[in-house]
Amino acid sequence: MKLSLYWGSASPFVRKVMVVAHMLQIEDSIEVLDSAAHPTDRDTRIQTYNPLAKVPAARTEDGVVLYDSRVICEYLDTEKNGALFPRAGAPRWTALQRQALADGLLDAALLIRYETLLRPEQHRWPLWIEKQTEKVMDALNAMEADIPDARCQDIGAISYACALGWLNFRFPDLSWQQERPALAHWHAAFEKTPALIATRPTA
Repeated sequence: MKLSLYWGSASPFVRKVMVVAHMLQIEDSIEVLDSAAHPTDRDTRIQTYNPLAKVPAARTEDGVVLYDSRVICEYLDTEKNGALFPRAGAPRWTALQRQALADGLLDAALLIRYETLLRPEQHRWPLWIEKQTEKVMDALNAMEADIPDARCQDIGAISYACALGWLNFRFPDLSWQQERPALAHWHAAFEKTPALIATRPTA
């Protein structure tokens, strides 16, 4: 199996795909294509795989295009007959719900970053930042109340770890760990797995 993938070194969604690839031991089958995804200065190269010009975006060797991270991750797991996506019952819905929560946290955090980094200061909307921050905090509280088992390495746990790692990377002053010690302990342990070590974000 071979896959071409538009990626970004700092994207938590790309990291999720690469963590899955490493856990399935197929990272060498992925051809990484450099890109410069941006919310306003869109990289049209990515549009050959994803009309939204967002990463990650992939294409299989037989020409099937795949996006976003949720689709790509499940494709990889299915193709390799993996166990990162539970097949049925409560474990599946728990894993998918955790993935949705982590992705939603990231969506809100990215909106904060765009508002503060890209929008001219005189046009920034403090209420917008406040309400997106509330979403991030609410998601963190929900994670603290629903921590995966220490042995769990499914897509839900992977998604949690990628989201929390990106917060540490882009919002170090948030200090989310102080009020959520159990979640912080779980994340610190999960980050020591080889797939997480190999995919840590860079600037």
